[in-house]
Amino acid sequence: MANSVKAIRGMNDILPDKSHLWIHFEQIVHQWLAAYGYRNIRTPIVEQTDLFVRSIGEVTDIVEKEMYTFNDHLNNDSLTLRPEGTASCVRAAIEHNLLYAGPQRLYYAGPMFRHERPQKGRYRQFHQVGVEALGYVGPDIDAELIVMCSRLWELLGISGLRLEISTLGDSESRARHRARLVKYFELHRDKLDEDSLRRLHTNPLRILDSKNPRMQEVIDSAPKLIDDLDEESCIHFESLQHILREQGVIFDINLRLVRGLDYYNRTVFEWVTDKLGAQGTVCAGGRYDGLVEQIGGKSAPACGFAMGIERLLTLMQENGNEILQPVPDIYIVHQGKQAMDYAWKCAELLRCEGLSVILHCGEGGFKSQMKKADATGARYALIIGDDEVNAQEVTLKPLREPTEQASVKLATVVELVGK
Repeated sequence: MANSVKAIRGMNDILPDKSHLWIHFEQIVHQWLAAYGYRNIRTPIVEQTDLFVRSIGEVTDIVEKEMYTFNDHLNNDSLTLRPEGTASCVRAAIEHNLLYAGPQRLYYAGPMFRHERPQKGRYRQFHQVGVEALGYVGPDIDAELIVMCSRLWELLGISGLRLEISTLGDSESRARHRARLVKYFELHRDKLDEDSLRRLHTNPLRILDSKNPRMQEVIDSAPKLIDDLDEESCIHFESLQHILREQGVIFDINLRLVRGLDYYNRTVFEWVTDKLGAQGTVCAGGRYDGLVEQIGGKSAPACGFAMGIERLLTLMQENGNEILQPVPDIYIVHQGKQAMDYAWKCAELLRCEGLSVILHCGEGGFKSQMKKADATGARYALIIGDDEVNAQEVTLKPLREPTEQASVKLATVVELVGK
């Protein structure tokens, strides 16, 4: 016997007893985004590899180690399963001239792919909701994104998330800081691990994000970006803080906050928790004013964020939010040819009235069908036999209440069950 085929490690099936949680989450998210004026955009799962190399940064863990990249054998193009959504969203906005109509508030949702070691909250196929505001230059839109998140946590019933914010300054600020970091870390080469030594002259900012405990002392003593900030970035950051305080959003300033993607500038932020172990970041983003031009568009400001759906669902459940599995309103049991024909007619008429109806399919007498009706969790059983067909009525039996069954007209079923 051949071995059974199983799902790829780190790419999980979402089964029916869990998918209702996803549907509940998605419904809340779509309504929340519509309330802030964000419109949906849907991009391909596969993009040209060069898009992510140019946007994320060639010397990043994502590009160097984690992307699923392959050659298209028809034309030898290098293609990649998207590891994040911002680059694809910006590429689509450029390609279809969306910014010619003015600034755009956009969002997307779907699977992303990174070849990482699977663990709680980290998978090789994972799902994100991403929000991008293209064409907005001021700190007000940065604040809107953060305030939006704060509102969403309330809607989802999630508590205990902590907001960390920082600023990376403009390109000149980062260049000055980069030079100081290289000089500093050169003096402490003996304390750097192999990965940090490799990045010393290509991406020294990423050293600050190292989780190696043996390097924390040298990292804590490294030059701080805040000391190299330009005046405009400082004003932008102060304005952001003012709006957040006015809106009652509590935050911590984390001057060591370094996002894992090279395209960020000025505002960066993360929503973090201590309830998910090592995978403590559930939502992160910031401003990326240079990305539109970097991947071929006309220079335009932009900012956004992405949140991990799996991590948020875990927090929803750990916060004690009980999302009940939806159950059908009615399960129709029937016996005989005439009864089956009438049952089909009744089922469609009831569905047209907005009721959820399961029509029994297959063999079985009334007793076995009633067992199946009860197992579905349906509120009522609708029983149809020859007597019901002749009377053009149905027998309505409550399954969750101590009420007697009764023979009624179909219109009465809609009235009773609808209540």
